[in-house]
Parts: sequence; structure tokens; C-alpha cells
Amino acid sequence: MGVAPVGSGYACVAMNLVNLESVSHSYGPKPLLSGVSLGVEVGDRIGVVGRNGGGKTTLISVLAGDLKPNTGRVTHNRGLQVGSLSQGDDLDPARSVSEIVLGDRSEHEWAGDAGIREILANLLGDIDLTALAGSLSGGERRRTALAKLLIDEHDLIILDEPTNHLDIEAIDWLARHLAGRRTALVVVTHDRWFLDAVSTRTWEVVDGAVERYEGGYAAYVLAKAERARIAASAEARRQNLMRKEIAWLRRGPPARTSKPKFRIDAAQALIADEPPARESVELVKFAAARLGRTVYDLEDVTLHAGGPGQGPMVLDHSTWQFGPGDRIGLIGVNGSGKSSLLRLLAGTVHPDSGRLVRGKTVRLAHLSQELGELDPERRVLETVEEVRKFIQVGKKEWTASQLLERLGFKGDAQWKVVGDLSGGERRRLQLLRLLMDDPNVLLLDEPTNDLDIETLNELEDLLDGWPGTLILVSHDRYFLERVTDRIVALLGDRKLSMLPGGVDEYLARRASGAALSARAASGAVSGTASAISSTGAKETAPGLSAKDERDLRKELSRMERQLDKLSGREAKLHASMADAAADYERLASLDAQLKEILAEKESIEGEWLELADRLGE
Repeated sequence: MGVAPVGSGYACVAMNLVNLESVSHSYGPKPLLSGVSLGVEVGDRIGVVGRNGGGKTTLISVLAGDLKPNTGRVTHNRGLQVGSLSQGDDLDPARSVSEIVLGDRSEHEWAGDAGIREILANLLGDIDLTALAGSLSGGERRRTALAKLLIDEHDLIILDEPTNHLDIEAIDWLARHLAGRRTALVVVTHDRWFLDAVSTRTWEVVDGAVERYEGGYAAYVLAKAERARIAASAEARRQNLMRKEIAWLRRGPPARTSKPKFRIDAAQALIADEPPARESVELVKFAAARLGRTVYDLEDVTLHAGGPGQGPMVLDHSTWQFGPGDRIGLIGVNGSGKSSLLRLLAGTVHPDSGRLVRGKTVRLAHLSQELGELDPERRVLETVEEVRKFIQVGKKEWTASQLLERLGFKGDAQWKVVGDLSGGERRRLQLLRLLMDDPNVLLLDEPTNDLDIETLNELEDLLDGWPGTLILVSHDRYFLERVTDRIVALLGDRKLSMLPGGVDEYLARRASGAALSARAASGAVSGTASAISSTGAKETAPGLSAKDERDLRKELSRMERQLDKLSGREAKLHASMADAAADYERLASLDAQLKEILAEKESIEGEWLELADRLGE
């Protein structure tokens, strides 16, 4: 039991940095780890997944030597340097950021090190290095602890939710940085894009065991699905064995036949008959029926983050439309004004000038980062059922209890008192209450905080069948790209910008300096408009009046809806062509229709680009 260095009399597998042998640990009657044996080798890059409370943090605490297991043996290579980032920190509040991160390094020493400068720029660029740790916010403290860890030298780095409090750009940088290090890595995270970017092996902690898979998150999902298929086939064979044996005996030996062989290419077999995640055309049609033509129209709107005239300016005479069935991801650096824009749409703040037109049929649900008050004395199920007991999602009706189970409240958990729930459980409960109120417009501000991967998958599946307008703010790139169809950005130029290239285009603009926070942009333009130009952000084309710009934006929105419809028709034609593979006359007719649609799309896309160019986007 405990941690033993190599050379203390215990054997260790060659090249392993850490070995776990028959390790078990529990904090109650149910073991979190049960007889786990595994090792971390030199060069390993391991992503750890599993449900919240399932034992992930316990596993990495044992690996790091911070926790002695109840039974079993943990062996560390002699002289092993382990660096770990936990979900809490022990920063001395009386020490400065510089002292914590850089230690005794002289200024010329760290300033002349490109690696250290890169870490400081990407994690602490907006933090005063002379500030005391006690004056930092929770997110700033976490970034400080992460920067210190990355600057120091280690043989093994163990990270527990390293992407918390990081924006999309910082997460992208951290993934590239870790991928470029030779250090062995074990990381617990719910960020599936990050897992795919950094890990080459995946461990799933489930029911006290650790299931091991080769590859990152995508490979893990595929391999797990294939294991489930094989297990289901084995169970079906077991259940049918007696019936088949009796039939064989009745037919007699001459009727013997060989068992059927599975002809499977793993990836193709798993997805061959899988429909698209969303029936986009059908959902937009349903959403339009529920919402009408108008959802939100911003007309010449000026908005400050802190209310009229208060704080940095987010929008300056901006015009935009959010239509029925839109599924929009809203991105920008921290402080660009994303949450302020959601509050504007929710009606909790008002524009300085201009007009926000809200559709008469809009039924809004807004999940903010501040959780609403829940009665701590009520039971979980009662809290949901007081909103509604049944809800229609897509073509299926769900009870409150069924939806609670999908979002992780299984069995007795539905009868827990709200006051006993964790922060993540409260957030799931709040989100479910919003969905049960049957809204047709959802504004979600960081909905994935504190959700494990299994719950995220269930939430994505629910949103796939939800008909309405969705506007989402999230730093979880996988979730963002999974549930939205278009990306709109606040780039610090005081307007909304459509990014046809999605998150990749945003990161490219950030790399070129063309995306600022609202506060930074306010400082940049305090003297002249040319300051924004110097950062790489484009100005609106000269000579356009507010009315001209508004009309152009409306025309852009009309074209985008037209392109969405054409894409839906194109997808249906492809499906029809696949069905008519043997009917050459019908195939020729469908091919002609497809060419017409592609030509029309190309024409509209050209017009869209011309209008976007006139607007300076």
C-alpha cells in the first residue's frame, strides 16, 4: 500500500514511469477503484474520461502520489518528477504572480527564453505579473497555477480539467503546446476536442474499473461502440442458443450449416445506417411554424457591456437578424461582450440606441452563467414537475423523470434534496427546467460547465430534436460545432461578423490580431478609428448609411436562409440518387436537378461574398 520508489525492493516494468498493482480505493460503500492494475510509460499521452463522481480524480491522485489507496501498490520510477494541476490550488495569497510562476529566475533569464515568454503571453497576457495572488479571480488563479506547471520541468504532467476558465484560443494554444512536449501526460477533461488534440490513448473509469482504448476521443467512441456491438451479439447468441440447438436436433445432422459471418469494416458498419444528427430542413420548418418570420431583429443597435453608457462598447450601430430555426454559436475572446449580447436578447439589458424587435410568438429560455435560485428543500423530481410533467422533443414525448435520467439523475438521485446537489448537478437541473418550459428560443451561456462527457452526449441528442432558435456561447469547441450550424463572432470591431469558416476562421483572425475584447477595442478606438485598422480588424466600407447597412444585412440574412434551404434540397437529392442507383432514367433526372441546385448555390454564394465585401466583413 502507498507509494514506493524503484529500488526499494519492488519490481517495476521497464520504461514505466508509474505502476499501479491491484489498487482499490473507496470513500463509501461503493469502490471508486477496484483491483486496478495499469502503468504510465515514457511518452504516453492519456486522456481520462468517465462520469462525474466515477473515480477519475481519485485515479490521477493515486498516480501522482497525492493519495494512498486503501489496498494495492503504487510504484514510481526513481527520481520521477511529477507536476500536477488539481481543480483547487494552494497559491500563497501574499506572493506575486511573478514570484509564483517564475520563482527565482532573473528577468533576463526568463525574458530571453522563448518558451517561457510564449506561456506567459498565452496564459497570463491580461494579468499583471506584480499582482498578488490574493487579488486574483478564480480563473486567474487557475491560469497562474497552470503557467507555473508548464514552465517547470517534469517527467510526467497530470492535469485535472485544464481547460476550465480558458477561452477557445487559449485551449487551442494549450493543445498545441502539450502536443509539442516530450513529457508524458495524463489529463482528465470533459473537453472532447481537447482530448482528441492531445491524447493517443484513452482510459475510461467505470464501475471501479479502468477500460483502456487506443487513440483519442474519436477513436474511443468508435472502439466503445464496436465493443458494445460485439457484446450485444454475444448476448443475443447466448439467449438464442437453446432454441437453435433444439432446432438443429430436430433437423438432424444432414441439415448442419455454418454460422453466419459478420462482414464489418468497423467505422463504416457503425455509421452506415445512421441518419444525420439533425433533420435540419424539417426542424427549421417546424420552428418557423412556431415562431413566425421574426425572432430577433437588431436595428442600428448600440450597446455597452454595463448598460447604457457604462463599460466597454460591444455594438456600435449594428444591424442583424436571428431567424426561426437558426442554430448559432457566438464566439469571441473573454470580455468581447458575448454574455452582454445574450442579456440584450433576453431583455435584461437595453440598448443605448437603436431598436431590438422581438417576435410576438417568442417563448424564451435563458441559461446564464449565474444559476437561478432553486428551493433547497424541494426534491429534484418535484422541482422539474412543477414546471411541466411532460414535454414533446422532436417526435417523442418525454416525462420529467425520463429527461432527468437522460441528464444523469438516475433512480434515487431524482429524490435528492436540491440543497444537497453539487454545482454541476444544479446546473443540469436548471437547464432541464428551462427545457421543460417548452421554449422556442434558447439562449445558452456556457451550458457545458461541470457536465461529464456522457451527460454532454445526452444533452446534444436532446438539442438535436429540439425545434427552435438556439444561440449558444461556449468554450467547448466540440459541443459548439456539434449543436450549431453557423458561427457568429464578436471580433472587437463593435459589430457581429459571420464566419463561414467557423472556429478555424476565428482562430486565424485571432492569430492575425483581428479579434479584440470589447474593453481592448474601446481603448484602441478612443482616439481615432484608424487604431482598429492597425490591429487588422476591417472597417465598414465607407459611404454606407445606417439604412444602407441595415438593408445589406437583411439581404445577407435572406441569402443565408436561401442557402440553407438549397443545402437541404441537395441532401435529399443525394439520398434519392442513392435509392435510384439502378434506375438510370430517374438517376439522370435527379442529376440534372442537382446540377441546377449547385449552380444556384454557387451564384448566391458569389452574391453573398460581394455584399459581405461591401460591408467590410
